[in-house]
Amino acid sequence: MINTRKVRSDKKHTIKPTIPVKLKETLNRISYITTTPVKDVGEFICVSGLHSKKVIENLSQNFRRSYQFDNTIYFGELEKKSLQSKKYNVPTDRVTIRFKISTNEQINALAYSLDVTPSKATALLLETSIKDPIIVNKYLKMYLQKNIDQVRIKELKKIIKFINQNNPYEEEISWTEIMYYVYKEIKTSTTTMTAAITGFIDKHKK
Repeated sequence: MINTRKVRSDKKHTIKPTIPVKLKETLNRISYITTTPVKDVGEFICVSGLHSKKVIENLSQNFRRSYQFDNTIYFGELEKKSLQSKKYNVPTDRVTIRFKISTNEQINALAYSLDVTPSKATALLLETSIKDPIIVNKYLKMYLQKNIDQVRIKELKKIIKFINQNNPYEEEISWTEIMYYVYKEIKTSTTTMTAAITGFIDKHKK
């Protein structure tokens, strides 16, 4: 009798896409700020992108085969050139990301529609998703809510609201801007991000 090994439901599949160095540096910064492994940051951004209509619509411009997103079907055109052979005109490097089986299946479906390898599809997905401020903002907000007590989170919300109401510029300040501001203040010190954010809130609360 042949014993077949069961595949663990939480087993993850590793993909190592080649991406622009600047994109990898951005992932590294988010990783440093949130004290989270790069592979987990990349996974969150890619998964969020797979569930973002804005991201999929952006990628759909290069679909060679049909792709279904929720109740929407994006029809591909075989006349379009595959992005597989398209090279970056900037320095590149590999990044390692591990995905759950269900996510890996979604990436394979995306790769099929784009007519590229899963590795290339992951690179395109990552590059498109990280440009959506909503996705990065969501990740940083989630980090803050896990690491800062609720009283201070409420104070931070008040600070952001105050800045936006009194901001003479058109662009609104978000959780992301606050995190990067604090990051720049502490990157040469030994202060932890959590401690720095707490100090920032205590300093600016009304």
